[in-house]
Amino acid sequence: MVIIDYGMGNLRSVQKKFIMVGTNVVISRDPEIISKADKLILPGVGHFANGIKNLKEYGLWEVINNKVLVEKTPILGICLGMQLMAKHSEEGDAEGLGWFDADVVKFKMKDQLKYKVPHIGWNNAEINQESVLFKNVPKEALFYFVHSYHIQCNNQKDILTTTEYEYPFTSSIQKDHIYGTQFHPEKSHDWGEKIIQNFINL
Repeated sequence: MVIIDYGMGNLRSVQKKFIMVGTNVVISRDPEIISKADKLILPGVGHFANGIKNLKEYGLWEVINNKVLVEKTPILGICLGMQLMAKHSEEGDAEGLGWFDADVVKFKMKDQLKYKVPHIGWNNAEINQESVLFKNVPKEALFYFVHSYHIQCNNQKDILTTTEYEYPFTSSIQKDHIYGTQFHPEKSHDWGEKIIQNFINL
């Protein structure tokens, strides 16, 4: 299992949590190592356009697309990593990987005193459909979020969970073997660990 290093975010905390739940996972930006992975994790914190730029500059764009689209390798995108799977983002007006028919937009709050941007802290994730990713995760489970942008899916079938922050937004997605969470499972204690374990057990 490989955590893709494209220069964006806290990869060590993700690696530490995956190891803690009992799997061997390496951090790499080596296309050869990535090409041999049985599963991939695409984490990330930061700017969408910079993330896309780095994937291309580090020579990762083609190998990741081949692994996911051709070889059907399971992948979990976390936070920015999930957003990069969309077609386009307002953040930097950039094109994404395009694995989901979706756009990434900034939170637009009417009550800006009550609902600060970025959205930081604990919130729930209302399960819209059954998925192995949320197996044995109760509806009252809370997850940790840090983000100013969120994904808007044009296909409702791709939405696993929604979360309320003045209005409902998509907080996790799935299309076949492609998974994404807007929240950080590595920072979400027991229920985040359960989601990580479910992904490992695919």
